[in-house]
Parts: sequence; C-alpha cells; structure tokens
Amino acid sequence: MRTQLLDIDASTYRPHPLHSGERVWTETNCYVDLWIELLHALGLEPLAAAAFTLRTDFEGDQWTFFKFPLEDLWALYGIDVYEMNAWQPIEHHIVEQLELGRLLTVEVDSWYLPDTAGVSYQLDHVKSSIVPNGIDPDRRELAYFHNAGYFELAGDDYDGVLRRTPELSDPRFLPPYVELVNLDALRHDDAATLRENATSLTRAHLGRRPSTNPVLRMRKRLAGDVAWLATQSLDTFHQWAFGFCRQCGANAELAAAFVDWLAAGDTPALAASVDAFREMANEAKTLQFSLARAARGRAVDVEPILDALEHHWDAAMAPLVAHYD
Repeated sequence: MRTQLLDIDASTYRPHPLHSGERVWTETNCYVDLWIELLHALGLEPLAAAAFTLRTDFEGDQWTFFKFPLEDLWALYGIDVYEMNAWQPIEHHIVEQLELGRLLTVEVDSWYLPDTAGVSYQLDHVKSSIVPNGIDPDRRELAYFHNAGYFELAGDDYDGVLRRTPELSDPRFLPPYVELVNLDALRHDDAATLRENATSLTRAHLGRRPSTNPVLRMRKRLAGDVAWLATQSLDTFHQWAFGFCRQCGANAELAAAFVDWLAAGDTPALAASVDAFREMANEAKTLQFSLARAARGRAVDVEPILDALEHHWDAAMAPLVAHYD
C-alpha cells in the first residue's frame, strides 16, 4: 500500500525556475537544491529564505558549505526542522511520519539514486540527502526529492537506499542522519508579508557578513594549492573544486536571484548588487576551468580572475550594506 503526502507525480513535476532556467551553476549543493524543490512543492517561494547567501565566507580551505538556516524556515514559513532519532529501520519511520503529515530528510548513498546516473549512480558511494514523499514497501517503490527535482526509484535501488539488504542493515553501521520536517504550523503569507520578513532576515545576515573580503583569503590559499593540484588525480581536483569554486560561484548566483527577488524592481540601487553577484558566479566558473588546466600541469594565470572576483564581491556588498545595514 502506498503512503504519500504531497499530491505530485514525478513524471509531471516541474522544478522551480532556479533549476529550470539558464544557469551558470545548474546545481548548488544537495541540501540547498533539495530545499528549493521541497519549498516549491509546498507552494512556497524558496528565494525568500536565501538571505543567508549574503554572509558566506572563505573558511580557510574552502568556501562555506551554505544551507538554509532552520530558524529562517521557521520564521518565514512555520516549518520546524529538527534532528530525529532513527531507532527503527528508516523505512518504518518514513511510512509513519508521512501518515502523520510530516516529512523527513534522510542521508543516503547516491549509489542507489538513479537520478544521479552518469555521476554517482552505480559508480560511486557519495553521501547525499533526500526527502521521501511517497513510499510503497510492498511494491518496493519510493518517490523522493533530491537535488534539482522529484524522482522515483524501485526494486534493488529501494532496498539499497533504505538499507534493507543484510549487509546494509547490519546494526554495526551507524544509522543515517535524519531530520523531521514538521509542517503542523505551515503558513503561506502574502507576498508583502513574506518580503517584509525576508528583509528582516537580510539585515540579520548582513550583520554577520565577513569583516573583510573573503576572496583575499581564498587568494592566499590558492597560491599554495595550484602546485599541489598538479600532483593530484582528477577525482581529487573535482572534490577540491566543489568547495573552492562551485560553492563560491553557486552561492553568488543564488545571492543574485535573492537580491533581485527582494528588490522586486523597486530598488534601482540594488541592481548593481545583482549584477555584481552574477559576474562573481561567472568568474568562479572561469576560475574552475582555468584551475582544471592547472591540475593537468598546464601554466595558467588566474590573477586577473581573482582580481575580478575580489572587485565583484565588494561591488555586490556595498549597495546592500548601504540600503539595509
């Protein structure tokens, strides 16, 4: 018997415009993309919760792995998210919580996620997060949100992703990290209220912005990493570039979309911020391409790219600080 909460179908589901339009970075990270689609499916505007993009930083060896802060989801939408103790097989928890009108975020192995075909499905064991929305234990079927869409899997993939096989259900393995998404207080505010609340969050996140331009710290680290990259495998480069280039560029692109939504065309001064964030996203992609050549032992000059990234961060932040801070 199938248990399902949201009345949607994987064959007809249409992703949020953040995932369906022309993008420099088609994906951000698994957690942010997951929440973009979940909020969209709930009839909410995920851009309203993206003020956190204004305070990401370079953390010494990588850009911030950015996420929707759980307190922001509560403040904007009445969605309460907290860690859940997975004391039963995860299949049981999914069924029970769906019946109670709640969802779960579940850490799984992308080896069993067919939507990652060509990347990690049946190729590599990669940790990722999904939100199951429909499940049929008898037919071994699961409908779930993951990355930039809504998908279905079945059969052996069902057994693998829910750890039903003997080798995966061994109690010596740590249980997956699970969050309960409580929708009991879910609300849909009107556009004006939503923008007002998002503006308050914008001021709060700007108050926690980096005290200096993070590209300066990124630049310092890169000076030592370029020669090291030339000695590493291509797989190592991709893992490194995810935190170094992709999180920088994807965050900037999401920040541009957020500021554009927040300004709603009524604040011309913020148009410069939107443009600067978009340019930052482009330059981060250019940096990744250049460093891929460096990783293959070719000589590259990334200084002009870093100059541009540094300039665009300042140009993006200045109008925001002047207007909101």
